Amino acid sequence: MQIAITSRHGSISPEAQELIREKSEKLLTYFARVTSINVTVSFEHHRATVEILVDAEHKHDFVATDTGDEVIPVFYAALHKMEQQIHKYKEKVQDHKGGPTAADVATLPAEGEK
Repeated sequence: MQIAITSRHGSISPEAQELIREKSEKLLTYFARVTSINVTVSFEHHRATVEILVDAEHKHDFVATDTGDEVIPVFYAALHKMEQQIHKYKEKVQDHKGGPTAADVATLPAEGEK
């Protein structure tokens, strides 16, 4: 899995880059099929915009963006949005029908028995 951190119109400290990398890896705990994560930090007019782009297998890209004054709080807000998107998608694709399992069928009495 690749994590790419890019900066536009400014720079990010190495400590902040390492923090972003560590926290971005946490997305794998929510969805194991993540193939790459791209974090872009843009600086314009004394404001920071963080965009997180997550590419997952068999799914279009997930995108989360947030804007604020400081990079790290804005990154955390965008990361939270990304976690919500991934969690919602994962819930959607899981089967929640709850039909009988093979063990349930084996323990049911046969027709005519009671």
